[in-house]
Amino acid sequence: MASSLNSLVNDDSRYQKSFKLFLERSSEHQCMLDFIHNLLPDILASIGDRKSHLNVIGVGSGAGEIDLEMLSELRLKHPGVTVDNEVVEPSGQQLHNYRVLVSQKPGLDHIKFNWNKMTATEFEEQWKVKKMTKKADFIHMIQMLYYVKDPGATISFFQSLLDKNGKLLIILVSGKSGFGKLWRTFRNQLCHTELSQCVTTSDIKSFLDSKGVKYQSYELPSQLDITDCFTEGDEKGELLLDFLTEVLDFSKTASPELKAGVMELLRHPDCSVESNGKIMFNNNLGVIVLDQLT
Repeated sequence: MASSLNSLVNDDSRYQKSFKLFLERSSEHQCMLDFIHNLLPDILASIGDRKSHLNVIGVGSGAGEIDLEMLSELRLKHPGVTVDNEVVEPSGQQLHNYRVLVSQKPGLDHIKFNWNKMTATEFEEQWKVKKMTKKADFIHMIQMLYYVKDPGATISFFQSLLDKNGKLLIILVSGKSGFGKLWRTFRNQLCHTELSQCVTTSDIKSFLDSKGVKYQSYELPSQLDITDCFTEGDEKGELLLDFLTEVLDFSKTASPELKAGVMELLRHPDCSVESNGKIMFNNNLGVIVLDQLT
């Protein structure tokens, strides 16, 4: 049964504000950057098969910081290539931020940016309507599988777009993270199945295993400071609670029983550690890498 609470996704302004705060209080971007600079180069090494032009698709690209870091590593691994980069992002504000970032960053002349203000589902529908035959050498889907109705089907579609030696990179919360524990415990109360899925790497691995699809996986350690969540009425704490639960105004609209259960779990050793007066939530990410379907 889906949650009757109002989803945070319905209020883009508050979502963007809570997401910005989440990034400020967590090591999420840093752990992604560590992965991009230390592990991604080896993953990118085999793509393209010595082609002079590469096709890239970024699904749920946000404001582009992480995208451009990956494109930079791609360029280092394949010097001299030109890149056709499809940016798929439904938020107009995020897409605007990405365009501004591109305009301010030198050395991107080799990349053609195609802007798609749409969801992954809309992109898939448009691709099929146009009967596109273009194949991709590298596709990345970062923290976006929560916002499709059928994550397994979405993965299968984008994997079908991979060219020979192509790679599909998926990043989302680890099944071993605090989010994983929170969602397993309160899935029915928090998850809006028509808008978002409480999906982790554990769910995706189970799907891939059931299909016999091979993959590589990595665990990225990350933490989130949720100390303010335990100060009643704290504005930033309430924003973080909204982000953690994906519920708009969670502390004001959740039942006392649900709120008490969530707050207790957030502080539980399975989800967080307390150190030097701070409560640090386990925000570990997982990476899954897929090859072209054979």
